[in-house]
Amino acid sequence: MQDKVKAGYNKAARAYSKGRDQFKNDKYLDRLDSLLKPNSVILDVGCGSGKPVTEFFVNHGHQVTGIDISKEQIKLAKENVPQGLFEVRDMSLLKPGEYAVDAIVSFYTIFHIPREQHLGLLKKLHTFLNDDGVLLITMGATDWEGNEEFFGVQMHWSHYGKDKNSQMVREAGFELLVDEIDDSGGEEHQVIMARKIWRM
Repeated sequence: MQDKVKAGYNKAARAYSKGRDQFKNDKYLDRLDSLLKPNSVILDVGCGSGKPVTEFFVNHGHQVTGIDISKEQIKLAKENVPQGLFEVRDMSLLKPGEYAVDAIVSFYTIFHIPREQHLGLLKKLHTFLNDDGVLLITMGATDWEGNEEFFGVQMHWSHYGKDKNSQMVREAGFELLVDEIDDSGGEEHQVIMARKIWRM
């Protein structure tokens, strides 16, 4: 699955970057920004080409590290947002405590790893956050696994439905601040913003 995702995003990197803005995330990014202190440290998991998420937070005065499985996406991110720090990383291989950040953002990414790994990933992200750190993620809106055509390539998705996703976030040690279905771009995604409330 990870090989398919990596190959797909490497091939579709520029096409996806051009089409990505169909999803209007500003209201969620603005809300997270309102909770952060100036010059906060942010990890963007699945940063893609750096636009719009990494760019948004850099332009709002924060320090952002973006990670993505696709080397082509990271290449674009370095071009688009030279003020950011970028690394080619597979989120499924992250280790607990690898980062220390004030916030984590992950848009349209988590559902590219097997859904059985989602809770484990959320628990690892929990270890990256400083006390009272904030998580902002999108997850699938329905229970589904499969392949679809995506910007000219075959892409794989794997996700549970809304209630299961919310339950996993709470189980990983977070308090839900926002939990809603967003339908921008003609698609439905669950948007969750949550605050770290206890140590694992």
